[in-house]
Amino acid sequence: MMTYNIRGENIEVTPAIREYVEKKIGKLDRYFNETPNATVHVNLKVYSDRNAKVEVTIPMKDLVLRAEERNEDMYAGIDLIVDKLERQIRKHKTKVNRKFREKGEPSDYFASVAADPAAMPTVQDEETEDLEIVRTKQFDLKPMDSEEAVLQMNLLGHSFFIYTDADSNGTNIVYKRSDGKYGLIETN
Repeated sequence: MMTYNIRGENIEVTPAIREYVEKKIGKLDRYFNETPNATVHVNLKVYSDRNAKVEVTIPMKDLVLRAEERNEDMYAGIDLIVDKLERQIRKHKTKVNRKFREKGEPSDYFASVAADPAAMPTVQDEETEDLEIVRTKQFDLKPMDSEEAVLQMNLLGHSFFIYTDADSNGTNIVYKRSDGKYGLIETN
């Protein structure tokens, strides 16, 4: 069962907004055999220029669905988010089903409606994209702090950098966010 955690920043989450979010995102249930036990995290933000940003994260057992959309109309942004999440599900379904076909095992990960290509709308640009790995790199992770990792990332001109944290000895990732700031992913 999907539960919803809807937060608003600079906006009150009214019952009408909550109902609209739950109705639209609830349509994703049709892609799964069993309704996933997942908490849907929805962040709604309104900026001073009156644009709205909608962020949705759905962590599940084998998959994390995440999308964000910025739009003048929050309701239109929610609709676009659902479209993005559906494309992610179809793309993942295609990848999973391809692996199962190669192994000769049936997959019940997605519902039969999702397994029938005629029942699903198609998105040519993303679904036909080949997921082939074209380059592999190996390197030693140097112990450093997050500030040094950001400097290294910028020196290399990359959008992310993997390193060993000098204090925790864990593998961490720094990345450049779309807003130009930096993010840090810490592993356990």
